[in-house]
Amino acid sequence: MTVESKNDVDGLKEVGRIVALTISEMKRQTRVGMTTQELDEIGGQFLRRHGAVSAPQSTYNFPGNTCISINHEVAHGVPGNRKIQEGDLINIDVSAELNGYFADAGQSFQIPMVGPSLTRLCLRTQDTLMKVISQLRQGVKMNEIGRIIQSEARKSGYKVIMNLCSSHGVGKALHEKPDDILPFYDPNDQRVLEEGLVIAVEPFLTTEAQFVDEGPDGWTLSVPDDSWCAQHEHTLIITKDQPMITTVDRSPFSVVYSNK
Repeated sequence: MTVESKNDVDGLKEVGRIVALTISEMKRQTRVGMTTQELDEIGGQFLRRHGAVSAPQSTYNFPGNTCISINHEVAHGVPGNRKIQEGDLINIDVSAELNGYFADAGQSFQIPMVGPSLTRLCLRTQDTLMKVISQLRQGVKMNEIGRIIQSEARKSGYKVIMNLCSSHGVGKALHEKPDDILPFYDPNDQRVLEEGLVIAVEPFLTTEAQFVDEGPDGWTLSVPDDSWCAQHEHTLIITKDQPMITTVDRSPFSVVYSNK
């Protein structure tokens, strides 16, 4: 999607705010002993209370309101009867639609803060996301996203998941063009970011594994070994200067939009 009016900006900001608040509420209510299905229902109720619709459910008939991945699961974890245990690494990924606009965000965290290694992995993944976002603006090549993610991972002693795209278009649908924005530097990708473009950026940093496998449920993606992986994601609007992050309760950035 490319933003064309203030109405577009307002719609994207509102659904983004709801997505951010949903993640915050789910994190706040996460408890040892609860099932991932119980945690998912907290997210689903919060979305419905704010008039929003689960995007993975409406788009792909995903069997949950949100994606909840535990430990060596990396993405698209299906909520179910699995109980959250002390020391689990949890990823919550929420995407929603409101009034025709979509937003997508995610966070990895530990229950509880169990040790410096997982804490560092989560913090460095979040830092990597913010480093990428700080460098994006009109005219920057899309392959800068993968270059920065790969560079920041190496600096921290981590690796990236090579068969998961690090970014995708969003806005009027959950997944739209531009697609296949890789998590590593691709010199052949000559696409350029344009003002008003709406994308979701989501680095995955891993302690060892570089590929994920699809589970028997047809959804959950997991590492094939005992590696740990963290993900952080925001939806943002590209501008002439720093991008606007929509998936926060109150964005620190300003936005410029094209009045076409």
